[in-house]
Amino acid sequence: MDYYSVLGVNKDATQDQIKKAYRKLASQHHPDKGGDTQKFQEIQTAYDTLSDPQKRSMYDNPRPQFQGGFNGPHGFAFSTDGTDISDLFSQIFGQRSPFGQPNRGHNQKQIFRTRFNVSLQDAYYGNKQMLKVQTNTGSNVITIDVPKGVHTGNQIKYDNVIDNGTLLVEFVVLPDLKFDRQDHNLICSHTISVLDLIVGTNFEFTTISGKTLNVNVRPGTQPFQQLKLSGQGMPILNTPAYGDQIILLKPIIPDNIDQDLIDSIERFKNK
Repeated sequence: MDYYSVLGVNKDATQDQIKKAYRKLASQHHPDKGGDTQKFQEIQTAYDTLSDPQKRSMYDNPRPQFQGGFNGPHGFAFSTDGTDISDLFSQIFGQRSPFGQPNRGHNQKQIFRTRFNVSLQDAYYGNKQMLKVQTNTGSNVITIDVPKGVHTGNQIKYDNVIDNGTLLVEFVVLPDLKFDRQDHNLICSHTISVLDLIVGTNFEFTTISGKTLNVNVRPGTQPFQQLKLSGQGMPILNTPAYGDQIILLKPIIPDNIDQDLIDSIERFKNK
């Protein structure tokens, strides 16, 4: 799989171009919008690699071998202080790991790694999900705890779930169609008439928790101003605190404006 082709960008694409292409494709193929899950995961994997400078460098300049490790797809090589690492897992709902298994000594402690995709809602509430672990000796289904407030890249270690091995699960929080996550805060936009910005208004907003809040817009509010709903963002991992919900007011001009109003605005402008 060519990650550049997956995202539809050139190999010399900038990080901004990669991010823009990813957001467009993720929106088109997101499972919540009826998109293909496998295609969406390919897009996510490509973006995870190309958006990280170190991973992108390894992808662009594959090494044929790596002492103490093993060769994976696309020329990647993996090792941690001489300990072999392998992805030998496939998650229920079709999440699969691309890596093979190296040869190991009988007494060597094995570390197994896999990525586990969760939605932003899962990251908000925290829950338990099932993971199917497959090795040469068979398969086993284990329960994975998704922590409240988990971020992409956070890891959890599970001992004694695989013979002579430790399972290291790395979480990937999938993009959401409504909320853009920035650390502990959630960002989204709300379209509003310029007339409402001038005279003031109220509107209802549904938070990620499903709570409906009444949001007040004061008279004379400027276009693209941000409104903050304190404590309505993401849980902060391992704490009882929450981030904030930020609403960006995006102004629009109504299609049909009464001529009397236009005349009044013109008179006001010329004062």
